[in-house]
Amino acid sequence: MKKVLMILLIVVVGLAMFISNRPGQFHVERSTTIEAPAAVLFPRIADLHGWAAWSPWEKRDLQMKKTFSGAEAGVGAVYDWSGNDKVGSGRMTVAELTPDSRIEITVEFFKPFAATNSCIFTLAPEGSGTKVTWAMEGKEDFMGKAMGLFMNMDKMIGGDFEEGLANLKRVAEAGAPSPAGTDSSQAAGASDATHS
Repeated sequence: MKKVLMILLIVVVGLAMFISNRPGQFHVERSTTIEAPAAVLFPRIADLHGWAAWSPWEKRDLQMKKTFSGAEAGVGAVYDWSGNDKVGSGRMTVAELTPDSRIEITVEFFKPFAATNSCIFTLAPEGSGTKVTWAMEGKEDFMGKAMGLFMNMDKMIGGDFEEGLANLKRVAEAGAPSPAGTDSSQAAGASDATHS
């Protein structure tokens, strides 16, 4: 019995050490090229009101509750959501903008698990269009590292990013108007102050 307990203890300690030594950060990203200028794409991402037109999570809960607060658009704009188990609940806050090239959003997940990550969109000229890259990165605590043994973050989130980018491409190339008719300078809002 003592031998069995000793072996079990060694396995548990070894597993804990293995988990602790796993990478403490994750990074997932996907890209697509859209036949539209960055000035057209930027407000569709920077203005959180526009996410309804292309977000991959919108159609997974048609009854999802959404509230907007903070700035109308640009740095400081806040989007809270609460829905079914497919979308959970959380908050997005626009943290930093570089007009027509970069958008950083702080994403706080409340349910089904708590986490705070950064979503970063970069826009760069490519041929006659714009290459849009959607990335998410964040830190993982011990529990996050342990969950990573059974769940592949890249596969879990990457598919959603691919779907969202495909939706954005379809909407933008179809020429649908951007949210509330905003342009990139309006969507940037107070971002100039963050770079002065």
